[in-house]
Amino acid sequence: MEILAVSGLTFTYPQCAEPAVSDISFSLERGEFAVLCGATGSGKSTLLRMLKRELTPLGEKKGSVRFCNTDLSELPDRRSASAIGFVMQKPEQQVVTDKVWHELAFGLENLGTPPDEISRRIAEMASYFGIGDWYDKDVAELSGGQKQLLNLASILVMQPELLILDEPTAQLDPIAAADFIATLRRLCSDFSITIIIAEHRLEDVVPLCDRLLVMDKGQLIANGKPSEVISELKERPDILCGMPAAARLYAELSGSESCPLTVREGRDFIENNFSNTARGLPQALHEHSESAAMEFSDVFFRYSREGKDILDGLSFTVYEKEIFCILGGNGSGKTTALSTAAGLLKPYSGKIKVFSKRLKDYKNRSLYRECLAMLPQDVQTVFLKSTVRQELDECSADISALPYDISHLMDKHPYDLSGGEQQLTALAKVLASKPQLLLLDEPTKGLDAAAKLNITGILRKLKEKGVTVVIVTHDVEFAAVCADRCAMFFGGRIVSTGTPNKFFSRNSFYTTAVSRMTRGYYDNAVTIDDAVRLCTLNGRKEKPCS
Repeated sequence: MEILAVSGLTFTYPQCAEPAVSDISFSLERGEFAVLCGATGSGKSTLLRMLKRELTPLGEKKGSVRFCNTDLSELPDRRSASAIGFVMQKPEQQVVTDKVWHELAFGLENLGTPPDEISRRIAEMASYFGIGDWYDKDVAELSGGQKQLLNLASILVMQPELLILDEPTAQLDPIAAADFIATLRRLCSDFSITIIIAEHRLEDVVPLCDRLLVMDKGQLIANGKPSEVISELKERPDILCGMPAAARLYAELSGSESCPLTVREGRDFIENNFSNTARGLPQALHEHSESAAMEFSDVFFRYSREGKDILDGLSFTVYEKEIFCILGGNGSGKTTALSTAAGLLKPYSGKIKVFSKRLKDYKNRSLYRECLAMLPQDVQTVFLKSTVRQELDECSADISALPYDISHLMDKHPYDLSGGEQQLTALAKVLASKPQLLLLDEPTKGLDAAAKLNITGILRKLKEKGVTVVIVTHDVEFAAVCADRCAMFFGGRIVSTGTPNKFFSRNSFYTTAVSRMTRGYYDNAVTIDDAVRLCTLNGRKEKPCS
């Protein structure tokens, strides 16, 4: 049964010459799981908001959106609010109460649901999602993953028929993201809820979906079964680079059989088609400077006197002119460590040195003059002006000295930029202080794969100019390609470090899909390039004569 029908949908924001979405038509059946993907700024979020009447932006609209054969504008208010659920990218934007239990009850209370039914429904939902242990907690005490799970539960308690999600895993660590996506698949199976989700993190979600929709510059350019759509996009490397590793490997090696999507299918594709006489690639020794750019020595920090230590004896060294990536779960203390390094938080014990000088010895903000700069996770917090030009003029940024071009953005409002463009603009402001140590907190959050490759190239150019880069990230694929060394953060301290090949080859969960796909057949392969080189080096197996 058709539950959603979009026909000829075009939408243009006020004072914009080009439509954000153009002539889009598709339909979804009850219980279908659809993934919407495309470059940052391609119109995904606009399209999703057009499917929820209460979130539809102001502007000029053409075409129609029908839910269960009724135009959205004609749905009764109560049905519109409860039957179509929406989960946003940033969980903090959707939380409206102070307690977990009240957040679960809030939607039902607004629908006028009887108290005994509210109690029954939230008890069931809390049990289904395993929320019981933190049912009475303050929402502020929850991790990012818990908040996003709470958002999902608070929507589902209203028993929606259509669930819309806009990059819900952007702030989650790899394990929490995989669990969240698996929960969505289970909801489809258990309750026949129709789901449409916009995602850049396609490794886990594409193999589970029934339908893959691809947007490009406001238009829907592909719509169908995932393997078929990916096969059609072989000539679009800008889109293909974000697809699951198995599919990218298949495209690189010109496979003729059905396109693999999962790690298991990718493993079968390799074993069935390529030998493993040459098990591994030569590993270059990692050479680093003898001079330290940043040193933590037995650092302890807590947010309150009665609270627990967030940094618990943290010790590590980052050397000059290296790119150092820190990975770990939500709430493990990674961002806190960056903030203490930037002098924004003061530890109660231990030493932090930047270029062999203790933080407390940097007087009169000298730390931030041609020495250290930090780009926060939410880059919108650095924007204060009405245009990019004004933002850059304020900090005397020289755009001709940047390792990338943003001259075409100068007259735009920073909030009108795509996620990738905002990241580059904020980075330009940060680089205006000519830092030798650059701290980045989740720089690839919300970015498509092509934009991530662009960021990687920019960071390498900065390294060539002598800049040391320390990155906190949940993006293992980005770290594997970008970093000189990676570190695992757990329990307020770093528990392991190593080059990407060694680091990801030893890990089972915080590792790349390529590493899981090739482990035991090839050695120390962690990126698509590694796998392609090994398969090419070994050559194709001879097919037995039939």
